[in-house]
Amino acid sequence: MILGVGTDLANIDRIAATLARFGDRFRNRVFTATEQRKAEARRDVAGTYAKRWAAKEACSKALGTGLRMGIAWKDMSVTNLDTGQPVMAVTGWAADRLAAMTPAGFEAVIHVSLTDDHPWAQAFVLIEARPIDEPPGLRPRLTPGPPPRM
Repeated sequence: MILGVGTDLANIDRIAATLARFGDRFRNRVFTATEQRKAEARRDVAGTYAKRWAAKEACSKALGTGLRMGIAWKDMSVTNLDTGQPVMAVTGWAADRLAAMTPAGFEAVIHVSLTDDHPWAQAFVLIEARPIDEPPGLRPRLTPGPPPRM
């Protein structure tokens, strides 16, 4: 079941200008230490920050609040799996909001997709509720191959 959907489009040049003007003040207010390390190690620093900015905006929309009601920028953090796939983690008020919107007997899963094409960075976030006791044959397959026999 889908609990929330959010999308955002960020201008990379605008993020670059904000980084130039406010530097660490901006970085430390919006991005976690892990996000900062990731961005600063990339060739396209501003583009990396812009995608994460867009992901935080999209996540706040998927949570049904936008950036209000106590949610903080750092309550949402984008990391990457070894495969490069982005992953959204929530803490603080965002985690409380996610727990409140997740029905009993379900677990919440946050899906995030990031893309950029200068000067734009875009993020799409979908929050899914999966039944905790879902039969294994109905779970999404993570390996290729034929579907299980029923």
